[in-house]
Amino acid sequence: MENILEIKGLCKKYDGFALRDVSFSLPRGYIMGFVGQNGSGKTTTIRSILNMAQKDSGKITVFGLDSVTDTITIKERLGVVFDSLYLAEHLNVKQIERQLKPFYKDWDSAEFARRIKEFDLPDNRPAGDFSKGMKMKLMIAVALSHKAELIILDEPTSGLDPVARDELLDILAEYIEDENRGVLFSTHITADVERIADYVTILHAGKVWFTGTKDALTERYVIIKGDAAELPQSAREKCIGFHNYRNGFEAMFPAEDAALLPDVIDTEKASIDEILVYIAKEDKHERDTASDTV
Repeated sequence: MENILEIKGLCKKYDGFALRDVSFSLPRGYIMGFVGQNGSGKTTTIRSILNMAQKDSGKITVFGLDSVTDTITIKERLGVVFDSLYLAEHLNVKQIERQLKPFYKDWDSAEFARRIKEFDLPDNRPAGDFSKGMKMKLMIAVALSHKAELIILDEPTSGLDPVARDELLDILAEYIEDENRGVLFSTHITADVERIADYVTILHAGKVWFTGTKDALTERYVIIKGDAAELPQSAREKCIGFHNYRNGFEAMFPAEDAALLPDVIDTEKASIDEILVYIAKEDKHERDTASDTV
């Protein structure tokens, strides 16, 4: 299976934060949900892919090309949708096309016009006057009009109403019908990932916590609840994000070890949202434990 995007050993250090040995790959024909808490390093990773941030070490290839030495060729073949408009907001749609067209040898004016009409975008108003959802559609129209093979989205659904979010997911589903394409979809709205993604990469505190198929992730963990006194110590040691309440406990637990649990402990399948929550709880527990030993 050919990968449209590969990241190996990506490291990038800032004051107070670092990406550490980030590695994952996206095969052609699939959508990857790229999730994690705010500040986990998702945007830094995307900026590194786009060569907008200079990595300290590691290798990134897109379409089999090096992200640094082949950056111009790569950018001609990929589209980007950010959480805010990167185009000149004082220009209207027609002016934006005239500005962009010279940069793309495969620019298709007929496709751009078709998408602008399909997305119901006015062509005589400054793009800065568009709603957030309209700006998102404009960025997608640009990507589709130069035949982008990979679309990278960085929190595009943040602040969108449910209708606009639904429209975006439908657009991505249509786009990925061409199995030569790929989508890297960074978002904190995990319901969108559960609906549309084939693969998931979870970034936590600058490191990859999980990368693989969505089904493998959601089948790997369960949420357990019950009386903490009924939980064997062997099972307690495998809990992730254990939290004791007045009326019982909750934790995330490896599904493959469910045989360790007594029947009185309730289990249910973990959602991606719950997985992120329990990762954060475990991290906080470890930090609190470390501070208590100092």
